[in-house]
Amino acid sequence: MSARNDARFGERVGRLLRHEGRWLTSLVRWVARRRVEVPEGARALPYAGAQAALMYGLTFVFVVETVGVSMLLRDRPGLHAVALVADVYTVLLVLGSQAAAVTRPHVLGAEDLLVRNGARMELRIPLASIASVRYDLRSRQDAGSGAGGEQGDGGPLELAIAGQTSVTVELAEPVVVVRLSGRRETVRTVRFHADDARGAVGAVRGAVDAMRAARAAMAPEPVTPG
Repeated sequence: MSARNDARFGERVGRLLRHEGRWLTSLVRWVARRRVEVPEGARALPYAGAQAALMYGLTFVFVVETVGVSMLLRDRPGLHAVALVADVYTVLLVLGSQAAAVTRPHVLGAEDLLVRNGARMELRIPLASIASVRYDLRSRQDAGSGAGGEQGDGGPLELAIAGQTSVTVELAEPVVVVRLSGRRETVRTVRFHADDARGAVGAVRGAVDAMRAARAAMAPEPVTPG
């Protein structure tokens, strides 16, 4: 039992470290204007615009706080160093969260839909599993989501941005979600936000229809008895 708990703890720590690495590298990608895993021919569905004003506002507040605290503690070098490191990390974390959302958009491909929540979570949904998709604007209060706007465990998965989702995908068959903690859940409804939600809905519907038409064209014709 102890070995199993140690393994789980190690896996959780590894996931948290990878999460830290993702948002840190997102800052570099943001400056370089590079996105993650958006292959040629796929369509990016951005969602970061909804939270941009909030994130930049928080960044400004934390920068002002950093300057103020530095001035207050300038005669106490030990505390000043600790506070400075904490404040700079907080500023980078806020900017990194926005950078991760910008550089990791939802991605619509020919066979699947990759939905993301910055560096925290991503879920690849086969287009063949999508029963319906619709524009469905909900606030976090309406959605009744859990911490971080990510409900699950039998309920809908809600990847809220700025406290809202705007696209609902109903699945014909369940998909497995892996949390940042490593916990696995099965969901049949996925709600996420897109800056152009109606355009995203139309694009997903078109991709699903095209996939089904292509598969129907490749299916062998029934043989009729002579």
